[in-house]
Amino acid sequence: MRFGPVPLAEAEGAIAAHSLRHRSGVVRKGTRLTAELIAKLSAEGVDRVVAARLDAEDVHEDEAARRIALVLKGDGIRLDEAGTGRCNLYAEQAGLFRVDRNAIDALNRLDPGLTVATLPEFSPVETGRMVATVKIIPFALPERAVAAGESLHSVPLSVARWRPLKVGLAATTLPGLKPSVMDKTRRILEERLRPAGATILEEVRVPHESAALADALGKLRGRGADLLLAFGASAITDKADVIPDAIVSAGGEVKHFGMPVDPGNLLLIGEIDGRPVLGAPGCARSPAENGFDWVLNRLLAGIEVTEEDITGMGVGGLLMEIVSRPQPREAAPRSDANIAAVILAGGQSRRMGGPNKLLAKFGGEPLIRRIAERALASKAEPVIVVTGDRAKSVAEALAGLDVRFAHNPDFAEGLATSLKTGLAAVPETASGALVLLADMPGVTTAIIDRLIKAFRGRPSPAIVLPTFAGKRGNPVLWARAFFPELMTVTGDTGARHILSLHEDAVERVEIGEAAGLDVDTPEALAAAGGELPS
Repeated sequence: MRFGPVPLAEAEGAIAAHSLRHRSGVVRKGTRLTAELIAKLSAEGVDRVVAARLDAEDVHEDEAARRIALVLKGDGIRLDEAGTGRCNLYAEQAGLFRVDRNAIDALNRLDPGLTVATLPEFSPVETGRMVATVKIIPFALPERAVAAGESLHSVPLSVARWRPLKVGLAATTLPGLKPSVMDKTRRILEERLRPAGATILEEVRVPHESAALADALGKLRGRGADLLLAFGASAITDKADVIPDAIVSAGGEVKHFGMPVDPGNLLLIGEIDGRPVLGAPGCARSPAENGFDWVLNRLLAGIEVTEEDITGMGVGGLLMEIVSRPQPREAAPRSDANIAAVILAGGQSRRMGGPNKLLAKFGGEPLIRRIAERALASKAEPVIVVTGDRAKSVAEALAGLDVRFAHNPDFAEGLATSLKTGLAAVPETASGALVLLADMPGVTTAIIDRLIKAFRGRPSPAIVLPTFAGKRGNPVLWARAFFPELMTVTGDTGARHILSLHEDAVERVEIGEAAGLDVDTPEALAAAGGELPS
């Protein structure tokens, strides 16, 4: 391929290297220069163009991208039409993405102009998800490079389809383990299984004893469970502990204990009558990604997990910190730990019957401005306001205040979307975030500072929860370590289940009536001393 300035008279059949504007339109980059286009450009005084001229042994960028994409296409993969030197590949079924890294590396080393990028191996994908893209950087590749790519002996990409397995859940109990925590563990597991179409066949709860657990596993296997999961009331600490001993007592074998993924170190994998058994680590009670997901997803996609597979998970196995262990790694917060304030102001005020409650006047100023001013006067920094419905009017009410805005375009889907938008805007330097509901007129600067002080005085990670007569309320201050779990919440239910999972991290601060006073209805607003805008 020859690249560079070309006299217009010699450019027919060449490819425009840059977009050219002319009186009747634009000749876009990558366009073949036809006789008609050349005549039009010449009439407008253009005499030279920067172009690429292909030689006989060159393959046009689109054709090269298409041919390489066809090499990549395996089971469960479809490819799009090539254009501008790019051809994208998509999952045509939901499942677990598989990739031959050596083959991708070999392709990327054939020619500097040939690039292939993919998702990480074993990424869960839904139907229609882009899994890879082929991009040809120049306007053509040598035929020899394309042919070398086509000579690969493997099909590098595929999607292993999810299997709707029946899962038997055996959970052990101890006096200190609340039934509510076990209930939430089951619900979180159901959410993990749902994308694969897998279901919990039955849950059996037994004392934390080998014999009782062995009996439970045997019964679940006999009732048709394809996969057995054992959640212990106490973590596995040795291959002779309750869960591994129960697997052996049930006629099975322990294949491997421990994995180089954190969180997830204490995972165990075994087998009973040809069916896999997982001894879940404590972090599997959390919805945040951990090593348990890595193994569970492979099993749900019908991929065997060997000891070699598990011991090869160390690179990339240091995942984001979650708080489900008795000794979190994060040190105690500094006495001057930076706390951001996130004000959720994106709701639709449905129960108010039309007006935006955040514009209601308290002492002559809009409620949203009142909350923002109190946050700005506190030790929180920065103050982030999440907007959604009627964002313009909220921003106008805050004119002149030193707040940061984060807009949530998905506000109609519920409070959780605003929470996630706000957390995403918290700077990396912040140790935590105080999440304020914008419709709570009783929250003062002094209350905000009390919550921050309590946070700074606790071992980290911590959750500071305000209460009124012992009942939990708002605003809640969350350590950064909990952000990954908060990013999994959905709808309008908030993060109550996360609070329940981490009782040991919760610091309760009695702040009085302000913790439970919100103004969702005209009656509540009037009782609190507010006036709706006319």
